Amino acid sequence: MAFRFLPGWLFACLLSLVLGTFSAPAQAEDVSVSYDAANVQANYAAAQLRAALVRQQHVIVDPDQAGGFAIVMSIKASDLAPQAYAIDARPGSVTVAGADGRGLIYGALALVEQLDKGTSIRKLQSASEKPTVAFRAIKFDLPWDSYRASAAIDQHRDTVRDTRYWTAFFDMMARNRFNAITLSNLHPWPYMVRTKGFEKASPFDDRELEEWKQLHRTIFRLAKERGIDTYLLPFNIFVSKEFSEAYGVGKLNTYPRYNTKGEKTPIVRDYVRASIGQVLEEYPDLTGLGINLGEGMGEMTADERIGYVKNTYLAAIRDAGRPVKLIWSINSVETKEWQQTGHDPRIDEQMLRDTIEKIDFVDGPIQINFKFNWSHALSTTKLAQIHGGKLGDTYFTPAPKNYRVNWIARNEDVFALRWGVPSFVREHVKANGTPAYVGGYTVGSETYIPARDYFTAAANHPQWTYAFERQWLFYKLWGRLLYNPDTPDKVFSDEFARRYGRKGRNLLAAYERASATPLRLASLFYSQWDHTLYSEGMMWLDGRTMEYISVDDLIRQPVLDPAYVNIADYVAATQKGQTFPAARMTPLRLADRLLADSREALRLVRGINPGKDLALQYEVADVKTWAHLGLHLAAKIRGGVALQTFRTTGGPAAKKRAVRQLEIALDEWDEAVKITRPLYRPMLLTHFTGQSSALNPDAEFHWETLRASVAKDVELAVTAGPPLAHEHLERTAK
Repeated sequence: MAFRFLPGWLFACLLSLVLGTFSAPAQAEDVSVSYDAANVQANYAAAQLRAALVRQQHVIVDPDQAGGFAIVMSIKASDLAPQAYAIDARPGSVTVAGADGRGLIYGALALVEQLDKGTSIRKLQSASEKPTVAFRAIKFDLPWDSYRASAAIDQHRDTVRDTRYWTAFFDMMARNRFNAITLSNLHPWPYMVRTKGFEKASPFDDRELEEWKQLHRTIFRLAKERGIDTYLLPFNIFVSKEFSEAYGVGKLNTYPRYNTKGEKTPIVRDYVRASIGQVLEEYPDLTGLGINLGEGMGEMTADERIGYVKNTYLAAIRDAGRPVKLIWSINSVETKEWQQTGHDPRIDEQMLRDTIEKIDFVDGPIQINFKFNWSHALSTTKLAQIHGGKLGDTYFTPAPKNYRVNWIARNEDVFALRWGVPSFVREHVKANGTPAYVGGYTVGSETYIPARDYFTAAANHPQWTYAFERQWLFYKLWGRLLYNPDTPDKVFSDEFARRYGRKGRNLLAAYERASATPLRLASLFYSQWDHTLYSEGMMWLDGRTMEYISVDDLIRQPVLDPAYVNIADYVAATQKGQTFPAARMTPLRLADRLLADSREALRLVRGINPGKDLALQYEVADVKTWAHLGLHLAAKIRGGVALQTFRTTGGPAAKKRAVRQLEIALDEWDEAVKITRPLYRPMLLTHFTGQSSALNPDAEFHWETLRASVAKDVELAVTAGPPLAHEHLERTAK
């Protein structure tokens, strides 16, 4: 495997210099950029700024040269909050001050943003910002020894091993103010070191291992240059197959197993501790580690799990002789893993808190991870549950001292269609990111890797290369609003205008309305772990396999957001003459809102002719697809209410309404298929692995393949019998 190590920022700068030599407008000026070249973040900030200046066809001159326009960048830690910046724009100069390397990068990129919008150098504006959420991470699952074994994950291997990908990805993170990344897989150590004393655990020869080492060193270096902390977040307890074969233990703790018994033999403990210590020694640019209690720790008590962590991760960190940051992932005590321990789960929870608070040898604060609404953060801004169930007050009362809460905003619902609801992200951050006990957010997926673009049907798409570039609005919203939730919508609408000119002016408003559809579905339709819902495809884990959400599923399923009312409860209440206050989201109110927003989104993009602009063609198509899915869901909800009403009262008018609304739902689904068929390939989907007893790792998703299942809803309504017949069928099914 050949790697390319030319830094992306250097390539961009050189390209801009080459392009800029062809012409120079009258406004072009000599511009100097002063900074501390010994600081790696300052170097990156200056390179980004110089490239933007050259795009405006200015001439970069030496700071010692008299005359011209001067830009001076410096770090002033005493004057600013951590990660903050201040821009002071004057007639002949601009100063950019950062509290630290990150602040300097963000200040330089704020200037770049002004320049790229066409602002002349003499009209640059003063500005300042400081972060609301200190820790702003992206969750990234690696495609080797991955947590989920599926072709959807495996297909990214070559892309993620190419350092050009990481250059582009980290550039995106820096632009959007993300400052950390967690790299997860079952067992990373053999890809990074040949563990001393356990050499037989390695699957690689010297040449192969050196390629892996070069890859990891480059990833950590590129991140550091951009002010991005790097964390390894393995699962426990796992070993390589080579280790298991050589030492005769851990046969159930190898890829692709991910839920298995804990391997408690001392040799595994010693191997993991030695591996961690060697990784911390050989990779000085690696920032920290993460701890997961669970997965491969089946049948272990809380005492045993914590003891394992103390004797491996914490022992290695204590002995590392350098600063190491720490993340600790925590599930609800209601989850089955906790219930299997030998103690009262609440006692175990307090024991875990006590363990964390005694850790005084890491570079704090420790981030403790809670999954916000389990695996489906794209739902409601209200915290309804974490992984495993409810979240009690053990970790909040009394107030934590050496740790902060890090909300994991998992996205297992939207991969193909572009998404962006600024009001949702802004409300989420303001409601959940501002308490003193909160340290950060981590945004990302476990069933999807934003690397290879396996969605786009067009063979050539020069405006983007990688999957994450298609979802630029998703990352820009989360990153910028985590940094500053008061960032106005104009920042995002200006980016649409920069990309598409006047044709892009309505797109942010259209996405705000249309792509709220998956949020509303996930709020209405209760879900838990990764595969229990796939909102983009309107699918759920029905028993042990992924299926289209039928109208009966929609009627019966409980809600996630407590303000919502499910169809069955709504019909039962209204039959008794009960009403709901305005604060409750009844099914018909939800249908009305979906209908209004979807129609408005379609109106906003109706006049946009993308022409030959492929990116704009997809932007408009995705708005339309979301809108038709929203109209589909609205009609289906109305049809579900009518069908359930007929089943309880027997009124023929209700049955007629049910049939008509479900026919409309089918028509709207057909519109979504019509739009997506020529634009999207059949897509591999990790969710199709379902439960481990129903693996289907190579299955593909497309809206078209579900059409027959959607049509069954109409048939169900047409053949629906009177109340007594329905009750008999219900009893028979049970």
